[in-house]
Amino acid sequence: MTDPAGGPPAAQGPRSSSNNHGARQSDQAVAMDRMYRVTRHIYDFTRRYYLLGRDRLLDKISTAADSATLEVGCGTARNLIKLARRSQPGLLYGLDASHEMLETAGKSVQAAVGGGPGKPQVVLRQGLAEQLDARRMFGREEPFDTIFFSYCLSMVPTWPGAIDAALANLKPGGELLIVDFWDQKDLPAVFAAGLKKWLSLFHVHYRPEVHDALVDLGESGRADVQFESVARRYAYIATIRTHGSRI
Repeated sequence: MTDPAGGPPAAQGPRSSSNNHGARQSDQAVAMDRMYRVTRHIYDFTRRYYLLGRDRLLDKISTAADSATLEVGCGTARNLIKLARRSQPGLLYGLDASHEMLETAGKSVQAAVGGGPGKPQVVLRQGLAEQLDARRMFGREEPFDTIFFSYCLSMVPTWPGAIDAALANLKPGGELLIVDFWDQKDLPAVFAAGLKKWLSLFHVHYRPEVHDALVDLGESGRADVQFESVARRYAYIATIRTHGSRI
């Protein structure tokens, strides 16, 4: 596989798209850069206390020597680095709207797994979730085996397009995995109310319309959709399995 930007083969080591400025004019990309320009340096430390269920989601991802896994909204590449440390991580890809986040991600990947022959391939690219295109963005001739969103989908303004783009870039029989905030209805009411207020300080909250759309997707027969509760409905993990033909 060759790098779509015209550089050396991506398999030679982790590559970041933080130098690809094609979408920098995007309002969404600018907003994400503004949000994370400073906080990206402490993001992993602060988020581990309330982004629950991320490792449970990673445990659901099957990787093999020839598998291709994409994280949409990869941020600092925390999740991709965990996958890269497996004995057979396969090919790993990350997409994020923020050039700032990708700068941090590229450095983190290089420090954690290095580069060169025999090292895990982690390819990072800048772009919007709803514009995902495996060939154009990553130079792939084949769709992905697994795509996942980790506390990202509820922050995407055009989330319906993000879901559709992910499904369109999955292999037949592939999996789309999502972990995101839920309604917290099984938590004590006073605690849940305080928690929601605290989370709002970080510009994160539960979006019922996203969960409802996933329910509708399963009921439509287009895919098999299953939900798991994380910490008494603090969050949910959705596993979406596509059927034998492209959606």
